[in-house]
Amino acid sequence: MNEADKKAYLASIKSQDTEEFLDLWFYRPIGFHCALFFRNRNIHPNLITIASIFLGVAAGICFAQENLRWNITGILLLMWANLYDSTDGQLARITGKKTRWGRILDGFAGDVWFFFIYAAIAIRTTFQPIPFAPEHQWGVLIWILCSFAGFWVHGSQCQLADYYRNIHLYFMREANGHEFDTSAMQRKLFKETPWRGNFFWKIFLHFYVAYTENQERMSPQFQRLMRVVRERYGTQLPKELCEEFRCGSKPLMKYTNILTFNSRFIMLWFAMLIGQLWLYLLFELVILMAVFTYMRMQHEKLSLKIINKIESGHEYR
Repeated sequence: MNEADKKAYLASIKSQDTEEFLDLWFYRPIGFHCALFFRNRNIHPNLITIASIFLGVAAGICFAQENLRWNITGILLLMWANLYDSTDGQLARITGKKTRWGRILDGFAGDVWFFFIYAAIAIRTTFQPIPFAPEHQWGVLIWILCSFAGFWVHGSQCQLADYYRNIHLYFMREANGHEFDTSAMQRKLFKETPWRGNFFWKIFLHFYVAYTENQERMSPQFQRLMRVVRERYGTQLPKELCEEFRCGSKPLMKYTNILTFNSRFIMLWFAMLIGQLWLYLLFELVILMAVFTYMRMQHEKLSLKIINKIESGHEYR
């Protein structure tokens, strides 16, 4: 890769702070070349996102089959879907075609993938014996666990991980408006957008308002920090404050990455290979929930530390 390509590649990723090792090593380099391919054919990033939705759905259908060939096909399709999930963002950044619709659609794509994956887990496991009570089958219990894990646990983990990455970028780039949306902004946009001619956009905005509200509910001390900072400094954040927050937030980025795609993908692949998909749910409900809880506590502690410094009279410059 020559110097010009290297510069373009670095511009196509969010930041070295927030990128996961596997993404930087595998998905981002390949995604960059895919993005160049699609850019040269004037293909919009949102079309790549839509393609990833179909690939993720197809993967879920493959996972529902009790056949290793189908399962391997599903794994490859899910890898392809995740590659396109990387590609669409890189394409948007190198072409300047970044839109709020694209951001919302990108988050929606991952939700659709995992909806079908949880359905596949439930379908495959329903008539299997429960390991610690082999005289009983999982039955409706697995559907309850999949619903709980998918709609509440998985959703909360990914929402907060995404929020913390965007917060980190916001402070890193000194409030230049990098993908940091508030529920108030989205609610205002929803109210100002007429239904006529915008039906699907309004539906998307309705769910996105709920999405941002949930992120804010899970981070009360950070919301308080933002109120204190805006009252004291307005929209121009002092460099010293940005640097302190970034230094405290950066070690937590590894936990946000654990809660996103790659660790889930590896565990799903392992559970599928041994034919015990319930292990994936155990991983999510126990291991990932512990990571989520620790990450949240540390991020809230960081926010409270800076609040206390500001309220004690410290003047950031």
